[in-house]
Order: sequence, then structure tokens, then C-alpha cells
Amino acid sequence: MEDEQPLADAIARGLRQEGMAVDVAYDGIDGHEKALVTRYDVLVLDRDLPGMSGDEILADVAGSGALTRVLMLTASGTVADRVEGLGLGADDYLGKPFAFDELVARIRALGRRATPPAPPVLRAADVELDPARRTVTRAGQGVELTRKEFGVLEVLLAAAGRVVSSEELLERVWDEYADPFTTTVRVTMMTLRKKLGEPVLIETVVGSGYRMATT
Repeated sequence: MEDEQPLADAIARGLRQEGMAVDVAYDGIDGHEKALVTRYDVLVLDRDLPGMSGDEILADVAGSGALTRVLMLTASGTVADRVEGLGLGADDYLGKPFAFDELVARIRALGRRATPPAPPVLRAADVELDPARRTVTRAGQGVELTRKEFGVLEVLLAAAGRVVSSEELLERVWDEYADPFTTTVRVTMMTLRKKLGEPVLIETVVGSGYRMATT
């Protein structure tokens, strides 16, 4: 959530290029609604938002019991300001201006803390996905995937046999602007299955979603 629209849009573009699903809010009221309705791994929150302050949003997110991690942004980078922000419940603090690479690194670090620990390499049958190296293999052979295909496979593998709905995939891999009635998930699933080859490991559970065969 960032009130400087050009900066917010630039950050969102950069994070999407890093393979992240990103929603943007330019004011506190919109940001507050998004933060409490959608389960985010990481919330990048400016303290100085119009309509509703970042501090108020932080208090509500922290009080909700959500696993969402919060990275606070501010134009003031003094030690006292950082201490105050962390004292309010923020998980990390970054003063402006900042290096984009540092922002990405901090978001990734917080994201790892927002979800239950996953094994360094995700596996199902003879498929292996390495989140750190962004690589996928099947039976030891490399599989080239797009960012979205990689994201879908990562979510399915992390679910460890649990059924994952199309809505959850849209939320985790795409963003709020994805049409819930789109065929995007189905088309991406078709190309992913084709690239992974036979036998098919991604099962369709009619009326519910998809799951990864574990054997």
C-alpha cells in the first residue's frame, strides 16, 4: 500500500517480474479492506497513507491473528521511527529511498516466515521443484516452465495432495485483477501437464480443483 501512485506502480511491476502476485492500494481505506479480506503472505505498508494511516491498518492486521508479515515503508528512516514501527507490530522496516533489490530480498525473507516451513526441494513422484533455484525436473530431466506454470506447480506441490481450487490458484499465482471466470487456470494447467509429460500427475477433482498425485 503506497500513496505515491507512480512509485507503487513501479514497485508492483518489478515484483511481478520477480514472479510475485501483487495487489496495489493507493489509500488506507482500500488497503485496509484488501488486507482483511485477502490472505497475503507479505504486506508492504506505507505508514503515511491518506484516509487511514498505515499504523491503524497494521494494528488491525496484527490483531486479526493472520500469518501475514508486514514490511513498513516510510520517508523517515530514523532509529526512533524504526523502533516505533516495529513496536506497533511490523515485522520489518525500510526507509525511503531504498534499493529495489533490497526490497525484494526482504519480501522474500518475510514470505518464508508467513507460511509453514516447506522442504528446500518440493517433490511428488519423480517431479522435483527447487524454489530457490527456480528449477523443475522430472525423472532427472529439466523442464522449462513459464513463471505462472512454475507458480501453479509450486502451490500444488506445497499442498502435498490437498485439493487446490482455481480461486486459490488465481489468488496465489495471479492477482486481484484476474477474472474469476477466466479460463486462465485451465489453460495454464493444460500447458503445465503437457510439459511435465506422462503419466499425468496433476489430477482434476471435478467441482473442487486440482491436486498433485503423491505416488
